[in-house]
Amino acid sequence: MNIEEFREYCLSLKGVYEKMPFLNVPDKYNQEILCFYIGSKWFCYVNIEVFDFCCIKCPPDKIKELQEQYTGITPGWHMNKKYWISVHFDSDVPDQKIKELVKGSYDIVLKSLTRKERDMVGIE
Repeated sequence: MNIEEFREYCLSLKGVYEKMPFLNVPDKYNQEILCFYIGSKWFCYVNIEVFDFCCIKCPPDKIKELQEQYTGITPGWHMNKKYWISVHFDSDVPDQKIKELVKGSYDIVLKSLTRKERDMVGIE
């Protein structure tokens, strides 16, 4: 999977939009972070130049199992390690599994939105 395929998949999820919120930080790596949002909350982010991993939300009770199953799943970079994981692209995590985990992150964040926010993005 490359950045365009990954981006296309994320944007295919209903109500998703993207933005680069860290353009003004001094660190070049962080300037290149693209975040995918549903409502006012992000569910995934990735560096668009390096494309080394994505960081996504995950049910806390699944994190240990995933990390034991895949060396390419590590604690979430710069995020709360209880709820976020980093999924490395050039690793043992198949593309289909990455998409499944991204969709799971989307679902977690979608459920956390208020009724008003869900209505605004056209999701019941």
